Amino acid sequence: MTPRHADVEVGHALPAQTFRLTRADLVRYAGASGDFNPIHWNERFARGVGLPDVIAHGMLTMATAVRVVTDWVGDPAAVVDYGVRFTKPVVVPNDDTGASLTVEAVVAEKLDGGLVRVDLTARSGGDKVLGMARVLVRLP
Repeated sequence: MTPRHADVEVGHALPAQTFRLTRADLVRYAGASGDFNPIHWNERFARGVGLPDVIAHGMLTMATAVRVVTDWVGDPAAVVDYGVRFTKPVVVPNDDTGASLTVEAVVAEKLDGGLVRVDLTARSGGDKVLGMARVLVRLP
């Protein structure tokens, strides 16, 4: 059921979710986005530029994190604005498990016109990977 603006309170926590990102996900995302930067698929190259291993695409991390909000709202089109700062990479090991991305979200502000700002906290491997992650959604 879609939350209603009148019923949502500041401080309301959305259901947290944990997502898995594997090397296969990186390959699929590279094909869909056209971003074939070798830091996302070549371990030798990634380590050569100072990364600990292959890392997930920033936009893939961002898109995965916002799913907490779109799942809560029930309609991706309700997202009016979304912005983040990338603080740490999501390191994706070459195994069957991949990386874990845990996302928590809380209603931070109620605005006029049915708008609600939701702040996200996204962590992988114990590191906060997104900063200033804010989603503006329009609720009925």
